[in-house]
Amino acid sequence: MKDIPAWTGPFDPDALPGELLSADRPFVVRGGFAHWPVVQAARQSDVALAQYLMNLYNGVRVALFELAPEARGRVFYADETLSSFNFKRHAATLDQVLTGLIGVAQNPEPPALYVGSTTVEAVLPGFMEANLLGLGERDALVSLWLGNRTRIAAHYDLPDNFAIVAAGRRRFTVFPPEQIHNLYVGPLDPTPAGQPVSLVDFEQPDLQRFPRFSQAWEAGEQVVLEPGDALFIPSMWFHHVESLDAVNLLINAWWRQVPDYVDSPLSTLRLALMTLRDLPEKERRIWAHHFDHFIFGADTSTWAHLPESARGLLGPIDETLSRQARAHLLNQLKR
Repeated sequence: MKDIPAWTGPFDPDALPGELLSADRPFVVRGGFAHWPVVQAARQSDVALAQYLMNLYNGVRVALFELAPEARGRVFYADETLSSFNFKRHAATLDQVLTGLIGVAQNPEPPALYVGSTTVEAVLPGFMEANLLGLGERDALVSLWLGNRTRIAAHYDLPDNFAIVAAGRRRFTVFPPEQIHNLYVGPLDPTPAGQPVSLVDFEQPDLQRFPRFSQAWEAGEQVVLEPGDALFIPSMWFHHVESLDAVNLLINAWWRQVPDYVDSPLSTLRLALMTLRDLPEKERRIWAHHFDHFIFGADTSTWAHLPESARGLLGPIDETLSRQARAHLLNQLKR
């Protein structure tokens, strides 16, 4: 296990460098957001952080996950059937969440409280104006993650991810996408939070059941972030996240490097599982060549021999063509 490298290029938190936000590997930015008012409040005390957030709060309820103490903060499945989860989900006000976190802060074995992926401006209007994040023209979804000591299983996200620790400390363990074979990913559905997760308990890895995990661990990288630190995680990199203190707040931004009309490749994966995986091996080899020709190895020579009017999906795709293709696919799936 190596350290995630630090970003050494130019850095302006009000205008984040494009080289960082389009990198093909994770980078740490130490202290890049220590000036944020929310970070300054958190460094005073948990109560000061709560007061800062409540001064912006608009009363909208948030989704609160609650785990029994014996879960040790691991947001996961309830049992080996992988059919249900080990947490209860409630709608709560932010003051209830903050009061709960501060109330159990001194408990050596508290229940885990966790608010995940909540749109910042939906509950804290004005927060981003006071705590500037210079993403330029990127159409990013900015979310908050609030809780006590929790462990989120290794998973990937389709968008690129820029995460800023505002309160508490967080340990990130990241793996390149090609380690999927060694991380023992669970089902596509149901999942604890929307994405498939590694079934390995990083706190107590069972190497008899998951022997290849040791190879993933060798290929992984890790960092503990302090308040004001940030981490860029590229699309599809696996990341395991541990919140290490009694009160933790993370702000993250997600965006894709393609227009909104480009559908999720995860939809393609589901269709491929339905239509390709169980074909005879000789047919799978043929389709692998087709995908390499039309998708993974495609360039202008792929369609250069066709008249522009006849290229359709084989040529450059715009929003109109994308919508037409989606409508055709939906009709096909209705059969």
